[in-house]
Amino acid sequence: MNRPQDNPIPLSLNTVTVKERWGLADCIEGCARHGIPGISPWRDVLHAMGVEAAARHVRDAGLTVTGLCRGGMFPAADAAGRRAAIEDNRRAIAEAAALGAACLVMVCGGLPPGSKDLPGARAMVREGLEAILPEARAAGVTLALEPLHPMTCADRSVLSTLAQALDLCEALGEGVGVAVDVYHVWWDPALEGQMRRAAGRIAAFHACDWLVPTTDLVFDRGMPGDGVIDIAAIRRMAEAAGYRGFTEVELLSRRWWAEDPDHVLRVIKERHAAMA
Repeated sequence: MNRPQDNPIPLSLNTVTVKERWGLADCIEGCARHGIPGISPWRDVLHAMGVEAAARHVRDAGLTVTGLCRGGMFPAADAAGRRAAIEDNRRAIAEAAALGAACLVMVCGGLPPGSKDLPGARAMVREGLEAILPEARAAGVTLALEPLHPMTCADRSVLSTLAQALDLCEALGEGVGVAVDVYHVWWDPALEGQMRRAAGRIAAFHACDWLVPTTDLVFDRGMPGDGVIDIAAIRRMAEAAGYRGFTEVELLSRRWWAEDPDHVLRVIKERHAAMA
């Protein structure tokens, strides 16, 4: 998609991209220094800095908070564990609201330890979302359901496809959307049709690449442009569905974590410009 120079796709940095070298204050200052207008913190670095201080620093830097990572992780082996997850998600909603985040990204959780009950885990996810949705609506925080690649179904997310996420959106109603991460959805033969179905529901768009070979299924994501994902094509699908928000680079990569973060941000900007 060719865009006029005065209307680029806005870029956001997910803080996990430079997690080994920078805390949240460094990320905020780095985004400002490199002219990256968006940021999406993870809650660990947010807690380390403090929510109020982070919100103030973000505002002072003029950045848009494109999301807060993460809520979810609802399935648990017992009722006490499920209640604890719901309470943690309520805290995450309050944090997202304090930051003015566009959404709270929901990594919904895998099978409880020792369980093989996949339908039961999915029922826990829905019950957890139903429990926190009133608080999210009251706070004006969109819950962005992020389907994860099926390789993570056992330990990270029993929500594996965009179709499953959209089914939940339709069942739950107002205040629930989807976070589309190309790393997790690019393989799906139903992707184009489901992206059309997602019109009005896309709350976040995450970019990185799938390397061949991949040496680690969690921590070997590729820099956009280094792998096999047609990121620009998926972005066009999102825009055809009405999405006009940021492209958020979220790079879990031991290779890139070892690099100087300023260099990482320069490469991100170059790759983003090439795909715009």
